[in-house]
Amino acid sequence: MIYLPAALIGAVIGGLNAKRRGGKGLDIAQYAAVYGIAFALLGLIVTIILDRNGVFG
Repeated sequence: MIYLPAALIGAVIGGLNAKRRGGKGLDIAQYAAVYGIAFALLGLIVTIILDRNGVFG
């Protein structure tokens, strides 16, 4: 279940990154979506690896 918090963290980082670069509302939304998806994918991979190694029980 690491992918859910990772997606939220990625969305926040993406939104802040776009805002820092001077983006408008839709730019911020797009960055947040892309970073959220990327972080969720990485979190899903980590979750699968940990589950297969028996970390989650």
